[in-house]
Amino acid sequence: MTARRAKALPRPAIDVARPFRDADYAALAQFRYELRKFLAFSESAARKEGLTPHQHQALLAIKGFSQNHPLSVGELAKYLLIQNHSAVELVDRMERLGLLQRAADPHDGRRMLVRLSSEGERRLKRLSKAHLEELSAADNSLFDPLAHFRSVRE
Repeated sequence: MTARRAKALPRPAIDVARPFRDADYAALAQFRYELRKFLAFSESAARKEGLTPHQHQALLAIKGFSQNHPLSVGELAKYLLIQNHSAVELVDRMERLGLLQRAADPHDGRRMLVRLSSEGERRLKRLSKAHLEELSAADNSLFDPLAHFRSVRE
């Protein structure tokens, strides 16, 4: 089995041994607030598309982490931070909705592989466009609090 890993984004090296300052708490609070705003937007956008937030995340994980190879149900569980049995139930529901297709792994019949159906692709494309527009409109408010920690490092 080949392990697929998400590309890690560069992280600021923060000196966690130094005392925390009020500005650190403010930057963390602002970042959490901006994350929650974006997640609230994302959940609402998924619901408008007739999907649950988990279904949207599953579509995105399957498309984003598959790299032209079907994702296993176990890998999907890992990327969604859920248990395997929960991923199986999610895949069952999404397959009934026509959002994805499931097939046994030709190299290991015990593993189930999932890929997006054309309907899943269409919905994910619409959601991804809306998310990119939201990120563009956010005017870096999601990323600005992280600049504080880059400056702390230097």
